[in-house]
Amino acid sequence: MDNNGNSLSVVIPVYYDEQVLHELYKRLIPALEKITSIFEVILIDDGSKDNSFQIMKELKKKDDRLVIVKLARNFGQSNAISAGLDLSQYKYIAIMDSDLQDPPEFIEKLLDACIENDCEMAIAKRIQRKDSWLKKAVSNVFNKVSYHATSIKVTPGMGVFRILTKEAYDKIKHVPEVTGTTLSLLYWSGFDYVTVDLSRDARFAGTSGYTIRKMFSLALNRIFSYSLWPLRLATSFGLIVSLLSFVWGIMLVSQKLFMSITVPGWTTSIVLILLMFGINFIILGIIGEYIGRIYLETKNRPKYIIGKIVR
Repeated sequence: MDNNGNSLSVVIPVYYDEQVLHELYKRLIPALEKITSIFEVILIDDGSKDNSFQIMKELKKKDDRLVIVKLARNFGQSNAISAGLDLSQYKYIAIMDSDLQDPPEFIEKLLDACIENDCEMAIAKRIQRKDSWLKKAVSNVFNKVSYHATSIKVTPGMGVFRILTKEAYDKIKHVPEVTGTTLSLLYWSGFDYVTVDLSRDARFAGTSGYTIRKMFSLALNRIFSYSLWPLRLATSFGLIVSLLSFVWGIMLVSQKLFMSITVPGWTTSIVLILLMFGINFIILGIIGEYIGRIYLETKNRPKYIIGKIVR
């Protein structure tokens, strides 16, 4: 499909990617020039301490279609993406990782799918990933828990790589939400989307900053921001334990009154006390997660702060 009449912004968060940036530019620009003559590439340095920002500035000097952004500190991938989305000015917006696991040449297929299906988003569905088994396993667990615990129903295998319309993003960009991620908000909004199968490449260089800890944090953010499931689970668990304790108590009293059986019990008592304390702390922790998120939302702090920008 000839997309030359459609303008395109490409949003790429960058974090410790000095080894990748030249190759990214080398592959990305020809791929975009093939699609349209009107485009911009927004590179957002999310607080890297290597030479990523310097390399980005060097690339900017020879190509004015690049927009270079340096956040004041590391705000996380989702907030870096939000910064790029806020700065985007063209009709369609592509979001991709900088490590070349998302092939720039695939942007054209996503854009074609978005236009042909007249939908708000086209998302790359990873049918093959060159990641470690542990990362794949954690990702699968996250997707399954998220699917059943929240109202966000996401097709397995989808990541950051996508095309969306600026019109769609403009509808949610002013939603005053700090703790939830932008991508989760896009799913929650109910925008129509299609998926396009992608065999994801291996990382071009370096190591991923997307650690297991960050994946776990992302899972908690989605669950606690878009679901009451943890509270309901805690309530159900508390009711079950209370019911079992009540039944057990009746049994012990009945044995004492009608069968003259006394149950010796220091060990039993200690075990029960520790069990109940553990359950109480778990429930308090769940409540604390919600209260902490309420606190962060009421502070109304920005998702990110831009330190420098070169347009």
